[in-house]
Amino acid sequence: MNGTNPAAPHHIPWFVPSPDGADPLMTVTAIILLVGTVGIGVFYFTLHSLPERSSHSKMQFEIVAILGLISLFTHMHIFWVIALILAFVDLPDFRTPLERIATALETRPSTGRPARVEAPAKEKVAATAGHET
Repeated sequence: MNGTNPAAPHHIPWFVPSPDGADPLMTVTAIILLVGTVGIGVFYFTLHSLPERSSHSKMQFEIVAILGLISLFTHMHIFWVIALILAFVDLPDFRTPLERIATALETRPSTGRPARVEAPAKEKVAATAGHET
């Protein structure tokens, strides 16, 4: 039994399933749904990794990455916002000035302590050999 029913109208829209069971509307809808779901997932993960890709230093990257993971797994978006703000703010270098201050305080003459300057390895061997004789 091929063809359409004689009682059917002559103009049938394209989305009506044919007698052989093909359903073009369902096929188009399934393709759109699949492409849309994958596209939205790729966009979400790309947007979610934005703070990590724009951090400046290693320490800042690690903090931002941890905040991003916490946000991803807990669905609390405040962690992602904090990570984004932290990624775009250039943090100053606190470690270098503090190390210089500590070194200057250790070597100042008013402490009465000698400076802790390490001698090269060859000079240490020669100095210890001279004391033994």
